[in-house]
Amino acid sequence: MLSIQLIREQPEMVRQALVRRGEDPSPLDRVLDLDKRRRTLLAESESLRARRNEVSKQLAKMKDKPPETIAEMREVGSRIKALETDLKQVDADLTDLLLTFPNIPLDDVPVGEDESGNVLIKTHGEPLTFDFTPLPHWELGESLGILDFERGVKISGSRFYVLKGPGARLQRALITWMLDLHVQQHGYQEVYPPFMVKRESMVASGNLPKFGDNLYHDVEDDLWFIPTAEVPLTNLHRDEILPPGALPINYVAYTPCFRREKMSAGRDTRGIKRGHQFDKVEMYKFVEPHTSEDELQRLVSDAEEVAQGLGLAYRLVQLCTGDLGFNSAKSYDLEIWAPGCQEWLEVSSCSNCTDFQSRRANIRYRPQEGGRPQFLHTLNGSGLALPRVMIAVMETYQQRDGSVAVPEVLRPYTGFDVIS
Repeated sequence: MLSIQLIREQPEMVRQALVRRGEDPSPLDRVLDLDKRRRTLLAESESLRARRNEVSKQLAKMKDKPPETIAEMREVGSRIKALETDLKQVDADLTDLLLTFPNIPLDDVPVGEDESGNVLIKTHGEPLTFDFTPLPHWELGESLGILDFERGVKISGSRFYVLKGPGARLQRALITWMLDLHVQQHGYQEVYPPFMVKRESMVASGNLPKFGDNLYHDVEDDLWFIPTAEVPLTNLHRDEILPPGALPINYVAYTPCFRREKMSAGRDTRGIKRGHQFDKVEMYKFVEPHTSEDELQRLVSDAEEVAQGLGLAYRLVQLCTGDLGFNSAKSYDLEIWAPGCQEWLEVSSCSNCTDFQSRRANIRYRPQEGGRPQFLHTLNGSGLALPRVMIAVMETYQQRDGSVAVPEVLRPYTGFDVIS
């Protein structure tokens, strides 16, 4: 959520930031009107309360209380109640509107209308060349008996599949190895969170109201299936004030993720690239504001080390203003090469959300003992996302005979070297 003080003091800066993101800035005028109305109501209410308190003290000293003064105070009380009702409605309208505004891009984010304005930062490794024609993962998986699309559709419908035997074990190995890497080498604390959350958790993380149509919802209990572990991790410290010295806090979590992917017919229809359910290992940071840029670079480096450990070619792209996520003030995408699909697949988006989520979730920290609580910064990034890592591993390590070699780092977790 954006600070109302920032909007009040720098409306043109906020307006231009929204334009750079490709957003309609016109609701900003409504915010300013509501804020002005709110302050007017507050001023009148406080003035009347002061008047009532002053008169009450005077009346307490009087033996004979003037009827006209008592009548006036009744009118004042009625007016205060009416102002409270109006103020409550204005507060609700203002909050609802503020929840729809995206984060403001940092100054060093490249300006662009869409993904065509993203900037390539670097590449690592060269896409493999084969002395045979590499197969896409959907052909590899079916021929090896580890991917079953037909039964996935039978059980749950389109965009679902079943991993079987060594395929299921390979995915489990990837998840466990990634968690171990982040915990043992990168200093994250592992968390196993709920996969369903309350409405306020979705609001605090920035998923509601903006993305309600993309979420799975249990209406009866008003529980929401998480689209990413970012949601429960954000809410671990909701409505808390963290003590001095508590930051940074680094969490990592494995969860399934559920999203109502609205995909066009014919787009990414083959394979396991897009689905309504997928697994992901998520990194999350709570940090002091002055460290968040350095922490973002560490987050990116931690994601890169996963791709490096798996021996996958990848590239790092900085997102432009028009391609930033709703919560993000600055983001980098990590994309790995899938030689069978012949495309770069995004497996991690590492983002600095500044104080956007901490304001929504009311998460603050004290810089020092007795210090005034301040909003902290939050960062998140996949470390990494499946099943696209599965796609890249299968297609990169495929052999001429149709088998798939297991990356060396995963062999202690799978218990086998080859899927054949």
